[in-house]
Amino acid sequence: MKALILNSGLGHRMGVLTSEHPKCMTEISARETILSRQLRLLAEAGIKDVVMTTGYFDSVLVNYCKELNYPLHINFVNNPLYADTNYIYSIYCAREELDDDIILMHGDLVFEPSVLEDLIENEASCMKVSSTAPLPDKDFKAVIKDGKVKAVGIEFFDSAMEAQALYKLNRDDWKIWLDKISEYCEAGNTGVYAENALNDVTDKCVIEAFDAGNRLCTEIDTPEDLAVVKAKLSEIENRRVYMCFSTDMLHSGHIAIIKKAAKLGRLTIGVLSDEAIASYKRFPLMPFDERKSLFENIQGVDKVICQEKLSYADVLNELKPDYVVHGDDWQSGFQKPIRDEVVSVLASYGGTLVEYPYSADDKYKDLESRTRAELSMPDIRRGRLRKMLAAKGLVTAMEAHDGLTGLVVENTVVYQDGGARQYDAMWVSSLCDSTAKGKPDIELVDMTSRFRTIEDITEVTTKPIIFDGDTGGKTEHFIYTVRSLERLGVSMVIIEDKTGLKKNSLFGTEVKQTQDSIENFCAKIRAGKNAQRTKEFMICARIESLILEQGMEDALTRAFAFVGAGADAIMIHSRKKDPSEIQEFIEKFREKDPTTPIVLVPTSFNSVKEEEWKERGANIIIYANQLMRATVPAIQEAAKTILECHRAEECDAMLMPFKEIIRLIPTED
Repeated sequence: MKALILNSGLGHRMGVLTSEHPKCMTEISARETILSRQLRLLAEAGIKDVVMTTGYFDSVLVNYCKELNYPLHINFVNNPLYADTNYIYSIYCAREELDDDIILMHGDLVFEPSVLEDLIENEASCMKVSSTAPLPDKDFKAVIKDGKVKAVGIEFFDSAMEAQALYKLNRDDWKIWLDKISEYCEAGNTGVYAENALNDVTDKCVIEAFDAGNRLCTEIDTPEDLAVVKAKLSEIENRRVYMCFSTDMLHSGHIAIIKKAAKLGRLTIGVLSDEAIASYKRFPLMPFDERKSLFENIQGVDKVICQEKLSYADVLNELKPDYVVHGDDWQSGFQKPIRDEVVSVLASYGGTLVEYPYSADDKYKDLESRTRAELSMPDIRRGRLRKMLAAKGLVTAMEAHDGLTGLVVENTVVYQDGGARQYDAMWVSSLCDSTAKGKPDIELVDMTSRFRTIEDITEVTTKPIIFDGDTGGKTEHFIYTVRSLERLGVSMVIIEDKTGLKKNSLFGTEVKQTQDSIENFCAKIRAGKNAQRTKEFMICARIESLILEQGMEDALTRAFAFVGAGADAIMIHSRKKDPSEIQEFIEKFREKDPTTPIVLVPTSFNSVKEEEWKERGANIIIYANQLMRATVPAIQEAAKTILECHRAEECDAMLMPFKEIIRLIPTED
């Protein structure tokens, strides 16, 4: 593709401004002339070859272009009859250099970068028009029918739009027009516009109308035009443009859309906080500060800020950007409510939403797949629970007891209010692990078998894992358990302050259960902390005082002692449906310890929502056995139905097609 710039005119209407150089060298800012801006934008758009017609002050123009030193190959073609012919003859003089797709523009044309980019990206031949600009009396207008240009000239008003001599012409269409231009000139008809020749062939030369709307694209004919353009350029330079990113993997698609946005004005990029990202997609590999720094070092980015929420409303109401730029992928799906909110806020003060096609290249999907693979690695997975606690304040975990339930927890997402909710972590429960194997929950399933369950889950998932360590066993054994869990990439182990043969806490005082002494359990915690090799791994002390009816003071005394021994978190448990004693514990614990994470398993006291627990000071909510409890009645009902009906047909209505189950299972490419 070549650019053809027509610079043969006299430009006398500019007065003294063109007394020493052609009109295209008129300054439009402290840094640029009309021509230098055109050439810069062409180079930035990827155009390498330019054909430029000259006439008036030919040598001045040629020397000026050489001094600009842009990465362009410019072929100068002089129109020796510039004083007596129109630019149709300049095109004719350059005809031998124009066997290509062509960007055609007049040399006095000033336009926004986005106008040129959108013109070039149009697959069809097209001409710049504006449906919003008033029709000029003495300048070009284009007659439009069914989106196609049917005639161009100063005399047309019916079914017409304002037009400028800025074209993108595919070779075949251009050849039709160029042949007609040659025919005109060889017949001596050189005083007319080139568009007179175009009007003769619009039935064959198909040129679409490219509507640039209110964007700047105008010619400078007079000093008054120059003043208007200068003011408009100053306004453009001070336009505020806003984009928001959640990515921690910048690829060429991101850079391309950032470049486009930067050409609309002064670009501010909002970087989503870690908490906002983790609320609807995978936890970011790079923390907020690093992602912010990433964007700060991109050319064209004026400012980088934090966007705390998925909602844009607060940022838009504060910044009031002229443009918000986004990919078109949010026009449907769970992000549509966010888009609708953006449109509404922009409409309230006259802003504009600009959407570009979303980059769905396979190589970008491959990048995401590789990132997910990295997230599953033990050294990456292990530390994410601490990071999520720091970012979100409240983390939710769902029980998983094998690879399939792990995949369910990994992939279950609920879209609400323009955002997405998902579980942050997985709870590998002694109770559910034993139950899945048909064994009682008395530590009968050994650690080797339980580690195998962890491996089954980690092979197919990426989320952090919290491990139910029962009592931790003997202190000497607990040391090795800690190191094994670290190697597997587990983020936290929870051990309970009981001794002897483990009895599930669901039985409470119905069975004999012995609580360990504070001294012994503190020693076990200290041994575990001394044994761990990484700083990310967490040991949580589970307190059974309320279950065993030992009272609130005993629970608090133990909690503070266990934290003093090195426990990274405290889990307080209760069998009561009434959450008041848990709430009392949190309140009294937080009076003295505002930072140590509190873990809850609200199986019995399940009426309180997560948001309230967070407000009260809880940090991890574990849904400890719901998937197992959902599984058993479902498979019992299926088995019973087949027995009752002597066939499987009636059972099918309650079953998921196996191909949908298979879709949950990741495959290696």
